[in-house]
Amino acid sequence: MARDSQAALVALNRFGLGARGGASGDLVNASSDPRGFVKAELSRANGVLLEAPGLQSTPQLGQAVFAYQDQVKQAREAAKAAAPAETPALAPADQNPPLRRNLSLNAAAEITGQMADAKPTGSAPKSDTMQPNAAPPAAKPAPQPLNVIQKTFRTEALARLQRATLAECGFTERLVAFWSNHFCISASKGELARIWAGAFEREAIRPHVLGRFADMLRAVEQHPAMLFFLDNQQSLGPDSRAGQNRKRGLNENLAREIMELHTLGVGGGYTQGDVTSLARIITGWTFAGRQGQLGVPGSFVFNTNAHQPGPQVLLGKTYDQAGLAQGEAALADLARHPSTASFIATKFVRHFVADEPPPALVARLRDVFVKTDGDLKAMATTLVDSEEAWKAPLTKLRSPYDFLVASGRLLARVPEDPGAYLNNLNLLGQPLWSPPGPNGFPDSNAAWDAPEGIKLRLDIAAQIGARLGNNIDPLDLLEFAAADAASAETRRTIERAESRQQALALLLMSPEMQRR
Repeated sequence: MARDSQAALVALNRFGLGARGGASGDLVNASSDPRGFVKAELSRANGVLLEAPGLQSTPQLGQAVFAYQDQVKQAREAAKAAAPAETPALAPADQNPPLRRNLSLNAAAEITGQMADAKPTGSAPKSDTMQPNAAPPAAKPAPQPLNVIQKTFRTEALARLQRATLAECGFTERLVAFWSNHFCISASKGELARIWAGAFEREAIRPHVLGRFADMLRAVEQHPAMLFFLDNQQSLGPDSRAGQNRKRGLNENLAREIMELHTLGVGGGYTQGDVTSLARIITGWTFAGRQGQLGVPGSFVFNTNAHQPGPQVLLGKTYDQAGLAQGEAALADLARHPSTASFIATKFVRHFVADEPPPALVARLRDVFVKTDGDLKAMATTLVDSEEAWKAPLTKLRSPYDFLVASGRLLARVPEDPGAYLNNLNLLGQPLWSPPGPNGFPDSNAAWDAPEGIKLRLDIAAQIGARLGNNIDPLDLLEFAAADAASAETRRTIERAESRQQALALLLMSPEMQRR
């Protein structure tokens, strides 16, 4: 069978996370049957699941946070009792920043507090430039030990990064990242969101990436991380027992994002009245708190006392089911709505193929979504089988996450510590599991190809080159990455580099590594 290096490059870059270096032979394997190479991962459903030592369930992690918060509270009270006049007022541990949409990517770094999980709290801020006549820097305080939230975040991040680095093609990992961003939460919301961010992806996203959209939708909206992120635990039916006792009412955050961002999309045919109706329908969807009065602390529960009683009308249909079943019926119908099929198909093609999705391909994926009742594996297979996905030029710029993972794969460097990745993701404006708003990180070239962003990528590539270039032949890596699909210009640029370190940096910044 003839080998097609160009199609292999498309297979690995458009659908996957790039070729692995070392003895993987990814490009050679993909070149003989590019479509088959990509689709092979779709036949291994269990390969999408992520299990590793140290990864715990959401209820276990919730209980760990509650215990940690109790310890912090006791320590503060003890300190206050010992020296009340010298103890400054402290903000509540779970004080939440306001939710924001994509105002700017740089804001993400501010939201996450410079990624406290990437560097232990207590480390001094670092300036990139020396100021004239500046005073000598003060001695750095000793790093504080990581708390349970930071440790968990790093453990989850490392497990995800190792899986992405070791995957054969990386198509299913790309699918996980796509759906995790579609149904995003933000770890910057508070301590529960940070400790639950990885578990949310493992429990609500991964099991359904090759399953049905309706099942993923239900798992996502009932996960404590999503309920906490969009404040549904605060939403009370106005006529419910809790609503009447506490004189509080609806919180429409989750209902609005379910319709606008998760299913129908903007212009999907719903009204503000429908948002309010859905908010009423899902009142009572919450998670058990530290006292465990409603269930195991940190687990999803339905609180009857908070649920708005009676039938509700959503998109012209009356839902008269009682309790939890009312919300599940509404989600099932939203998952099957024609607007949802169009919204998901368009977003899916935009992610994998082009910022301006080919209309015929979008229509084909929409039809598959409808005919198969939201079978996500069938939709992914249709994408891989399409001619458009293979003929479209590789013009989309890799996201910072994809760029860093692809670089690690090519260098055959399996991360043993997530710190460098977390720091660089923060620097590049895509902090892990921490988008600036509930609509996730943007998925267009305009979001990532600003001059400042490209300069930061070059800085990172130069650092990698300086650290590893002496022991690596960049021309050998180019063969792993693209072989004869590499452009003559890329090959000449690497050959003319002044050093191996510079050549490696140039390779990492080449179109063969930056574009998908």
